[in-house]
Amino acid sequence: MEIRVLKYFLEIAREGNMTRAAERLHVTQPTLSKQMKELEQELGKKLFRRGSTSVRLTDEGMLLRKRAEDILAMVDKIEGEFKALDEIAGGDIYIGCAESHLIKYLARTVSRLNEKYTNIHYHITSGDTEQVTERLDRGLLDFAFIVEPPDLSKYNYLEVPEYDTWGVLMRKDCPLAEKSFIEVSDILPYPIFCSEQSAKVDLPRWCGEQTDQLNVMATFNLSSNAAVFVREGLGVALTFDKLIEVSEEGDLCFRQIIPGLHTKMYVIWKKYQVFTPVAELLLSELKSMLE
Repeated sequence: MEIRVLKYFLEIAREGNMTRAAERLHVTQPTLSKQMKELEQELGKKLFRRGSTSVRLTDEGMLLRKRAEDILAMVDKIEGEFKALDEIAGGDIYIGCAESHLIKYLARTVSRLNEKYTNIHYHITSGDTEQVTERLDRGLLDFAFIVEPPDLSKYNYLEVPEYDTWGVLMRKDCPLAEKSFIEVSDILPYPIFCSEQSAKVDLPRWCGEQTDQLNVMATFNLSSNAAVFVREGLGVALTFDKLIEVSEEGDLCFRQIIPGLHTKMYVIWKKYQVFTPVAELLLSELKSMLE
């Protein structure tokens, strides 16, 4: 299976049309069709449902699309790493980040590096801890910023010297807004929005035996999306402080929960990781700032 053929396959999947894909790839349509038939024969699976004017992926084709995207992302990363070996002044760094205002430490580190190296490019992926560590394990990321203790058997880490504080995001016309702090019993009548990770890990830490009484209406991996549901009056969101801007003029407010709940942030990377020169620069700067 050649990288070139996977690129052809992805272009067809994106266009949904063999002729348009051939034009974008600057190959003839018969050549492209022949390559795809050979790919199907090699894998022993039908990848396309061919119509008169369009093609759609089969279930097997959808699986290959996901795998091909990962493979080509890894190829691009490897090519970037080898280019960076020749030029310490520039290169690409891939970072996964959980949602937290503590990402300010990454921003400050980037600011320091930019004073000396102006041609470093940062590719930042957002997601919960499970999502970013999965990409780290697959070699698609150099570092990950996560909000739960790292697996010390797999990762080296740095600890960020602050923590996130949990609370409830709500509309100002919500009855809970009259309270200074929110207890578990206060939010039992309300639909709740939170991340899937917090539903599994953090809510039980706060609610204990009352966790099963909570009405978790929806889970989000971005608090900004949960805030839209809150603004529409659908419920309240359990999230970190300082993720969603609240002000006197705005329609939302934030109240801390009691007993207080806090979460630490960690920078992790795989043990025995071989870094590019620019990734080494970032790690050195992070250590200088965090330690």
